[in-house]
Amino acid sequence: MVHGVIVKELEQRADAAQAKILSGFFKTGKGQYGEGDIFRGIKVPVIREIVNKHCKTVSLDEITLLLHSVYHEDRLCALLLLVRIMSGADERLQTKIFTLYAKNTRYINNWDLVDLSAPQITGVYFEYRPREQLYKWAKSELLWERRISVLSTFWYIKKSSFDDAFAIIEMLLGDKEDLLHKACGWMLREIGKRDQSVLEIFLKKHYTKLPRTTLRYAIERFEEPKRQVYLKGTFRN
Repeated sequence: MVHGVIVKELEQRADAAQAKILSGFFKTGKGQYGEGDIFRGIKVPVIREIVNKHCKTVSLDEITLLLHSVYHEDRLCALLLLVRIMSGADERLQTKIFTLYAKNTRYINNWDLVDLSAPQITGVYFEYRPREQLYKWAKSELLWERRISVLSTFWYIKKSSFDDAFAIIEMLLGDKEDLLHKACGWMLREIGKRDQSVLEIFLKKHYTKLPRTTLRYAIERFEEPKRQVYLKGTFRN
């Protein structure tokens, strides 16, 4: 089985010192968002090498097994395999990949796993399909499904289509999770790179509801005088 070969290669590239660093970086302590996650200690470029080696021969069933691993890097490898396969998939295979992804969101349980997969999987899948599922995820009790919802819109933002991003971000303005504040701010900043005027309209409309972190991320690329105007809210004077 290709699954066994991939796992063996991941085991061989493990690094205990790096695993300790990653465990701290991804907040795996008690009560933190990544509580209980286990790392092998493998850097992303190494995982991508393994993905490139096996993406043409691995099956979706084997990828599912990999996604169910207790090891963070195994799950990332599974998701990057799905991204790679999705990029050349026909409509039928796209549906299979999306179904696998949607059924296993509980294993897509850290911000890097979401960010490196959602735009290229759920974003791609819903490009020419109704997007109700993204809005359902935005209301989910699961933090990572809410992040999948907003990160999926990155695919459309890159194509200068902002409506879904604005709508989902508006739904998430009252979210208590800092990881969602950052994700929303990031997507707003990406919108601003393409059309600062529409971003400013959104910021002014929702200014009193914007979490401070979201605002700071959104205006990061503004000229300093304008950035200060938004930080201080003096545009309302």
